[in-house]
Amino acid sequence: MLFVTVVAASEAAQSKRVKAIRIVKNFIGRFAGERVERAKCDMLSGMRSSEAVSLGRRAVIQSAFGAVGLGALSRGEARAEPRYADNGPIRAKDKLTITKLETILVKPRWLFLKIHTDAGIVGLGEPITEGRALTCAEAVKEIEPYLVGKDPRPVAKHWQAIYRHAFYRGGPILTSALSGIDQALWDIKGKALGVPVYELLGGPTRDRVRVYAHASTPEQMKTLQKQGFSAFKTGVAKNKTRRNRYIETQADIEYAAERFAALRQAMGKEVDIAIDFHGAISPATAKLLIKAYEPYQPMFIEEPCQAQNHDVMADIARGTFLPIATGERVFTKWGFREVLEKKAAVILQPDLCHAGGITEVRLIAGMAEAYYADVAPHNPLGPISLAAGVQLAASIPNFLCQEQVSLGEGYIKQPFQVRDGFLQLPTGPGLGIELDENAMADKIGHDWRNQESYDPEDNSVVDW
Repeated sequence: MLFVTVVAASEAAQSKRVKAIRIVKNFIGRFAGERVERAKCDMLSGMRSSEAVSLGRRAVIQSAFGAVGLGALSRGEARAEPRYADNGPIRAKDKLTITKLETILVKPRWLFLKIHTDAGIVGLGEPITEGRALTCAEAVKEIEPYLVGKDPRPVAKHWQAIYRHAFYRGGPILTSALSGIDQALWDIKGKALGVPVYELLGGPTRDRVRVYAHASTPEQMKTLQKQGFSAFKTGVAKNKTRRNRYIETQADIEYAAERFAALRQAMGKEVDIAIDFHGAISPATAKLLIKAYEPYQPMFIEEPCQAQNHDVMADIARGTFLPIATGERVFTKWGFREVLEKKAAVILQPDLCHAGGITEVRLIAGMAEAYYADVAPHNPLGPISLAAGVQLAASIPNFLCQEQVSLGEGYIKQPFQVRDGFLQLPTGPGLGIELDENAMADKIGHDWRNQESYDPEDNSVVDW
């Protein structure tokens, strides 16, 4: 009986010793590197069972880390078992499961998404169609039963399932919901592996990402230039309050050209200035305006007409040497295929919150590369959208410039910073951002709607 008791005690001690060694190996593998790991584990392997057991978990950690200056990690920091996110990268064979999807209305007109996991990792996305935030939130809710209980890491498979299992595919609402989910899944995958998303897409193709700002006057552009911007986008200037007519007068065309000429004179020829027609101008007038703008060489002409008929836009593109850009209202690779094949634009502007997320826009960029077209992601939305765009821009060869309206002040803990017209590549895992819940407390909830515009002359409906 005594012999059995001694053997049992010895086996118990050996089990504790093995467990202690495993704990130390995990810590050393993370903080000290492979060479130190081998040395320390050899030390522990040579200990007698009684020594390992008597040291206990904390003493073993202190003993192992003391020689490399890491003993402080274990002093006075007793806590519950760490989550995966706190304990280094998650191995492919480790369990990781989606537990819930949470949408948050955020001022001024955004919808944020949090995808929660059982590991404590939370993925961020923006599944929004402007003016249809509640509709998109409901679309995300309808997708939630598919995702809950599944591993978030096979991102491409989830994209295919969410898109193809809907009998009626695509469209602004369903694809926007999918886009935000895709962003959040990539964020989770990057955080689980401890690397930025662009590293999972083949690594960076550039060291920094150029961005542009919105402005309509020389004074605004000068102010933004002092803040670090070197590229801008403006609209078509109007000399009266009425809406655009199908055919504008010669005075209207000349006024618009003169106002852009004033911007060019104030900012100089080295500064890039694009013009957004917002798809609100008729093809006939668009041709007149573009011809008037040609002497001042804007960076590009965006949406010279509505994007629903690419043949018409292609006709406009053939009539000018200025680059034509479009894409904010085009969804998925199938929509952009037609733009490229018909040569309707040489600058594609997929919105990562509308066109299919990171997964799809990367494919769109690859298609564009084959047609010698560049990509300038559309983004009039929030910092999560910007973060996704930066990850995409960092990983493709044919990137031009990234639109932004918010660098994240008041929304994320480390807002983006513009230097010499560029953003530095984020180094944090996933999308590289973290929401500032305290700063966001007064920005929760909104009821933003698209404006309803009518011609004051006859009360007919006009584009905004």
